[in-house]
Amino acid sequence: MHFRITGLPAEPFNELFSLSDEALAARRALRVVADQPHGYPCRISLTDAEAGQSLILLHYEHQPANTPFRSSYAIYIREGEQQYDRVDEVPDQLRRRLLSVRSFDERGMLCDADVVQGTALEPLIERLFADEQAAYLHIHMARPGCYAARVDRA
Repeated sequence: MHFRITGLPAEPFNELFSLSDEALAARRALRVVADQPHGYPCRISLTDAEAGQSLILLHYEHQPANTPFRSSYAIYIREGEQQYDRVDEVPDQLRRRLLSVRSFDERGMLCDADVVQGTALEPLIERLFADEQAAYLHIHMARPGCYAARVDRA
């Protein structure tokens, strides 16, 4: 089965990078500087920031469905990034982490969920999409619980 993993589009976040720290705080966001490898995953490019790189940490609604599974959480984004959008490829950012993967139907209701090491993501994607009701998947970083990426059938 073919799948498509996408990060978030960059455009909705572009204005945030020109805001002052005070203006960011008014939006419940803040500018941070990466101080360790693999600790600051950009949700646009699905790459990890290197030490010294600046990011914005903000609250983001990744599951806007009008169901009890509506959900939001904190994410990092980095300026100047291109949206990750690949078929049958798993980015290194996801490969190196423990992941929680959740499948949802067309209405945004949870169908199934499981936890997997990123090195074994493809078999779980295939298993979750074997359910015809599963319309899309959300990948989360299992330990902190934050949204990472979306998976669709390709």
